[in-house]
Amino acid sequence: MQGRHHVCAWAADVGVELTRALRTIGIDGSRANVGRPTGTERYSGELLSALAELDPPEEIRVYLNAADRPSDMRLPGSAVPIPGPRFWTLRNLAAEMRRDPPDLLFVPSHVIPPVHPRSVVTIHDLGYLIEPECHQPIHRKQLEWTTRWNAKAAAGLIAVSETTKSDLVEFLAISPNRIRVVYHGVGKEFAPATEPEIEAVRERHGIGTMSILAVGTLQPRKNLMRLIQAFERLAPRYPDIQLVLCGAPGWHSDQILHRASASPFHDRIRHLGYIPDSDLPSLYSSAAALAFPSLYEGFGLPALEAMACGTPVVAANRSSLPEICGDAAILVDPLDPESIANGIELVLTDDEVRQGLTDRGFVRAAKFRWQECAEQTLAFLRSIGDN
Repeated sequence: MQGRHHVCAWAADVGVELTRALRTIGIDGSRANVGRPTGTERYSGELLSALAELDPPEEIRVYLNAADRPSDMRLPGSAVPIPGPRFWTLRNLAAEMRRDPPDLLFVPSHVIPPVHPRSVVTIHDLGYLIEPECHQPIHRKQLEWTTRWNAKAAAGLIAVSETTKSDLVEFLAISPNRIRVVYHGVGKEFAPATEPEIEAVRERHGIGTMSILAVGTLQPRKNLMRLIQAFERLAPRYPDIQLVLCGAPGWHSDQILHRASASPFHDRIRHLGYIPDSDLPSLYSSAAALAFPSLYEGFGLPALEAMACGTPVVAANRSSLPEICGDAAILVDPLDPESIANGIELVLTDDEVRQGLTDRGFVRAAKFRWQECAEQTLAFLRSIGDN
């Protein structure tokens, strides 16, 4: 009996050790530490800032791929600088995980290192599988490898929409029980700009009062060729409208820009390049509509940002956009330039439709908060780390 008692006591001690509460969380912050953030990088930065507001009791370590972090970068815990050249995840982060691993590693916008503790990763989309022709071949192969590795290595996965979750289940055969949907948020800075702010941004970028805005990296997935065709259908009837493309050049951007310059209305098509976040609220507010006919989006943050600024949205009727936009956007067939044109024209000509979209857009955008994103993310990390 005494021996049995000792065995039971030993097992109880081990059990307590194995089920101890989550103490340390490591976060790959490398994608939040970039000069010109786009979708996934902005998600990383906003999520880190929102987690900092929660002030969680766990020790948080944010791993950065530079010796110093930007002064305006808010972190939920201590920065762990691991400067290094190329292959930072494979070499530097993996070495840190071997040397001093946290209880749980969270990778919000990249790939789990080959050496890792229990991990959670965010999967933003499977566009490389669903719209493969929209991705550079070498990039598509890289995404194929990293996404499948993430799916295999992670103890839990965050999907940014129900669409992405469904794609993970259908195309990668991942159990839905391993996936938690956590939506992005909309920053508080996205709100209707004042008239002086709108006038200033128009003057700074040389745009008029009837601009059709498109926001996103210039690449095939954004479907800008068909948007230009749609604009050309409208331009003869509406001499004051402009098409304004905002985004850094991406794969095949030269073809998009060549098509714009070859348009008979090329003088009314503006490419502003990459727009800093500080200009975006005023730019959204200045537009007659946001045109977002993307062929595939895992989430589609520009649609909600435009809504928060009071700008009507015309979006594609596929991927996550119907889920994210709800009844607050006009949904069009992105493969049909005539459908895109008709959606934009409805916004331009029908005051009742326009006002309805604006009103419903404010309500819709208010449902998406970074604080809620952070709370749900932290809850999921704890559920994985405590098991």
